[in-house]
Amino acid sequence: MKYLIINGSPRKKNTWNIVKQAQTNLNGEYEEIHLYQENIPSCTGCTKCMEEGEEKCPHHSQIKPIIEKIKNTDGLIISTPVYAMNVTSLLKNLIDHTAYLYHRPEFFDKKALIIVSTAGAGHKKVAKYIDETLRHWGFNKNHKITIAIGGKDTLDNEKINKITNQYKKDLESGKLHNPSFKDIIFYNVWRAMAVSQTPLPPDKEYWYKTKLVEHEFSPKIKLNIIKKIFAKIMFFIMKKAIK
Repeated sequence: MKYLIINGSPRKKNTWNIVKQAQTNLNGEYEEIHLYQENIPSCTGCTKCMEEGEEKCPHHSQIKPIIEKIKNTDGLIISTPVYAMNVTSLLKNLIDHTAYLYHRPEFFDKKALIIVSTAGAGHKKVAKYIDETLRHWGFNKNHKITIAIGGKDTLDNEKINKITNQYKKDLESGKLHNPSFKDIIFYNVWRAMAVSQTPLPPDKEYWYKTKLVEHEFSPKIKLNIIKKIFAKIMFFIMKKAIK
């Protein structure tokens, strides 16, 4: 297994210690991206990635290599401490640069291990935000390690090991889980927009080029009958609403 670690912390302390403990349960090769070393400029909100294509982003040369590494990894580990009840600015900046993936999801066969630590509170909320972001990117399943360090001198290694092993087992199984109803709704929102009268050109090109426009959800995942019918209904409703 090849793992990619994206470290959203500006230092290597509590959160990184959890990452290192998690690694003791995973056999494989690791590549590390420490966002504080990447020096990615702040997202300017120019919306070029959505309106003209991600290659038009003024920082495309720094974002593309990270996206390519996510594409080529077997498992993603993404970590951050809680800063002001949210992810760090380093990680938020990366996420802001990937806004186009909300419209053009592609990582349908990927799974992630999300690691969030805090001195006090907010860890579950932050992990949920990362989970939702990755699912918008298309991620199939995300496992979450959330730990409040507080004044503790030691980590909850039992919890870390348990969740990491669940992630490892899930990853090695090769099983792709059925998406949630919420995931199906968003997929069919963007799918319907791609066939609308005034779609964003990059969206239309992506959905037709990948042939995702022909499917209720990624063909890599076999929907059960209930979700397949739900997806068909949502696509019909969204097409009518957008038109």
